[in-house]
Amino acid sequence: MRAERIAENLARVRERIGPDVEVLAAVKYVEAEYLPALAEAGIELVGENRAQDLLAKQERHRDLFTWDFIGAIQSRKLKEIAPNVRLIHSIASESALRRLEQHPAKEVLIQVNVAGEESKEGVDPAELASYVERCPCPVTGLMTMAPFTEDPERNRPHFARLAELAAEHGLERLSMGTSQDYAVAVEEGATIVRLGWILYAGA
Repeated sequence: MRAERIAENLARVRERIGPDVEVLAAVKYVEAEYLPALAEAGIELVGENRAQDLLAKQERHRDLFTWDFIGAIQSRKLKEIAPNVRLIHSIASESALRRLEQHPAKEVLIQVNVAGEESKEGVDPAELASYVERCPCPVTGLMTMAPFTEDPERNRPHFARLAELAAEHGLERLSMGTSQDYAVAVEEGATIVRLGWILYAGA
């Protein structure tokens, strides 16, 4: 991976979203040996999907980045994840709530299934208030995984709904938008966008 190309891609993203939105580089498919190129390119925040890969990559490059966890949570893995990340983006199950009592995280985002997709994890919007109230560690925002689409505008209503839910509960962080639709997500209030291929294209 070439740092200069990643830097160019990051600059193009920044032109669209401005300086205040956090760019999280999803590193699920980035081998540990290439992570220094991301840091050289100006990436400060990374997100990993798998607990074992998070720990392995941190063993080599912990100090290069701020680390978040963005994958589906296996509750038995919380003991390993919680002390090693700034934020967990994907709390969405009753078992995760129970494990957080034993292994509290610094901060979490509740994953909400605003699109109602059966294939996606996430709390039903109608259950969100109860879920936030029962979470044993600080909830500072919400996250959603919008449907795959070639037309980003189709996901605008989902992002708008997540922003409404966050406002209703006084939550500031909104982790929404990926390489396919991040600009629309930012227009609807995203504070963190989770980007993959758009940062690495051509690198």
